[in-house]
Amino acid sequence: MKKLVRIGKIIILAVAFIVVAFPFFWCLMLSFKSNAEIMSIPTTFFPSEWIVSGYKKVLTEAPFMTWLWNSLFSSVVSTAIVVFTSCLGGYIFGKFNFKGKNFLFVCVLITMMVPFQVTMIPTYIICSKLNILNSMSALIIPFMVSGFGIFLCRQFAESIPNDILEAARIDGAGEWRIFFGIVIHTIKPAIAALCIFIFMGRWNDYLWPLLLFLDSSKKTVTLLPKYFTNTYVQQYDNIFAALFIIMIPIVILYCCLQKYFQQGVISGAVKA
Repeated sequence: MKKLVRIGKIIILAVAFIVVAFPFFWCLMLSFKSNAEIMSIPTTFFPSEWIVSGYKKVLTEAPFMTWLWNSLFSSVVSTAIVVFTSCLGGYIFGKFNFKGKNFLFVCVLITMMVPFQVTMIPTYIICSKLNILNSMSALIIPFMVSGFGIFLCRQFAESIPNDILEAARIDGAGEWRIFFGIVIHTIKPAIAALCIFIFMGRWNDYLWPLLLFLDSSKKTVTLLPKYFTNTYVQQYDNIFAALFIIMIPIVILYCCLQKYFQQGVISGAVKA
């Protein structure tokens, strides 16, 4: 009976993997096809002839390296700032008592329920008033705080024993030393999970850079598919090559942090 249950679990996991991974592999196969073969009916999963012209055009015709640097810089800086503000906010909400604490935390949670499309126009107007439109600052400043990040870090900060913090204070440690020396090291799983979520969100952002930038040297790599799209001709081979290249940094980041990511998600779910 146990063997049948194990086999059933393996089958379910295999089916789930195929369903989740199929779009990724389908995009990879399409990126090695010619534009004519992509448009042909009926289609095939594997290319009849493996070509790399799509990748060559992405790397040579488009300003790929400039846009890649813009995406990496804005995503890494935004992630670092959000991680810091989330850890600090989570520590404050988790370990300090002050007037209006619960009300403020509810306000933080409410921000998680408001989609970006609702705040997009006010954010654009604010950036215009600050004269940061068409600049990298507009990719970073409006997204320096995350309600989800504060909530996640608070769940982990609450599990830190108060005795450890009090012992550190008795030994003469200040709040900043406690924060960087104890809190940060204790909530590493939450930080890893948050890094993946925030980096992925900033890296994959398409709408905000599309509205924000007029100067082509400031655009991000997620706009590469649009670079090969026009009214008359759809260069699908180039588009799918660009899409696959865009996926690579997310996959690398997840592979590097998957151990902490799994711990963070499981522990966060248990604490919640």
